[in-house]
Amino acid sequence: MKNILLGSLLIVALAACSSTSLKQKAPVSESGATTGGQRPGQSSATTPTTPLGINPLKDANNILSKRSVYFEFDSALVKDEFKPLVQAHARYLVEHPSTRLTVQGHTDERGSAEYNLALGQRRSDGVKQAMNVLGASDRQIDTVSFGKEKPKALGHDEDAWAQNRRADIVYAGE
Repeated sequence: MKNILLGSLLIVALAACSSTSLKQKAPVSESGATTGGQRPGQSSATTPTTPLGINPLKDANNILSKRSVYFEFDSALVKDEFKPLVQAHARYLVEHPSTRLTVQGHTDERGSAEYNLALGQRRSDGVKQAMNVLGASDRQIDTVSFGKEKPKALGHDEDAWAQNRRADIVYAGE
């Protein structure tokens, strides 16, 4: 019951953050400049690029190049500081309907393997749910949990644990 309530609260909070139609927005860089790209409904066999031929998913100046959403200890709630990142990826999916991605949930090393797999799944599902609320199609997003099996940092302290409490966004073909 608590998870349903928290999930519903996240959906309402993310929906309230969006004041304009997602289909009207182009991918935005961290500096606020739009990056162009394909129009909604367009698809091609190649990776979408900006008019300058730069793939916005790989452009270090574009928020879409950021792929990790970090979480607090024992939490699957998307923190406010990562909501713009989730919004940008959701907008990209809306504008590129043939694009698919996987959200990979991760945890730190503390806790049992079973608990961490479940927590990693809640994290990946939470990011997916937020993207769905923002207009991304359910069929575009897969989720998986790696629990504590694929750490980003190998240390055994709070800094390492904080880096491992995450959900990574991985586009198909990467």
